[in-house]
Amino acid sequence: MHIRFGYELIYSTPVPTHMILMLHTQLGRGQNYIVADNMQMGRSITPQYHTDGFGNTCTRVELPSGPTRIAADGLIEDSGRPEPEALDAQELPLRELPFEVMQFLLSSRYCDTEVLMAEAWRLFGHLQPGWTRVQAICDFVHQYVTFDYRHARPTRTASETFLERQGVCRDFAHLAIALCRCLNIPARYCTGYLGDIGLPAAESPMDFAGCMEVYLGGQWHLFDPRNNARRIGRILIARGRDAGDVAISTAFGPACLQLFKVWTDEADGRELRKVG
Repeated sequence: MHIRFGYELIYSTPVPTHMILMLHTQLGRGQNYIVADNMQMGRSITPQYHTDGFGNTCTRVELPSGPTRIAADGLIEDSGRPEPEALDAQELPLRELPFEVMQFLLSSRYCDTEVLMAEAWRLFGHLQPGWTRVQAICDFVHQYVTFDYRHARPTRTASETFLERQGVCRDFAHLAIALCRCLNIPARYCTGYLGDIGLPAAESPMDFAGCMEVYLGGQWHLFDPRNNARRIGRILIARGRDAGDVAISTAFGPACLQLFKVWTDEADGRELRKVG
């Protein structure tokens, strides 16, 4: 199958403003570019690219004063299969974890494990370690937290989500990540595109979607506490300790986001001709 995806953003800056953008995709197994999501600038701007410490592609730009349109429109070929499961994947002892994985056991800005440690062990410490315990954490978060865009708050931590029992996809992911880390299971935050392929179309506007990857059996495996299902056609953009590491834009000065559009849908023949 083919998936068309992309975004259109307009930032308004009263003065020239430096910005780092994190919008380039990282394709997974069974995915291949047909048309790459090359970033297009509405003004004469020369971008610079670098790779951060988590392997994400970052774009540095200097936005001139006034409005600037930033957009991309890509097309991939996808296997059309749901995200894989590895039901026999086991938790590794701490002594066997690679050094680069250890950082995903630590408390971070939004995943405040020190506050949730006792609750994590009370709720899940008695369960069989491995895939089923991580899935039990996702089941709990999915049922315990109410999804509601009206209650979105960019400063909400995992422990606050646990107390307030409401939030958006990033809050679901942060709580599940923190609970995993409390149990010595490495977990990291992921952001990307997630359409409604194979499902009824959602009524709310499309947005980027937060989920998590958990290190089991020597590999990273994706889990989605918000949807709690193996989905089709997810396209990842970035990974980090939490959402603070993978912001789509970081402005070093005043910047107002005037337009925000995201799309990701299965492409028919007409869409293939339009993008190609």
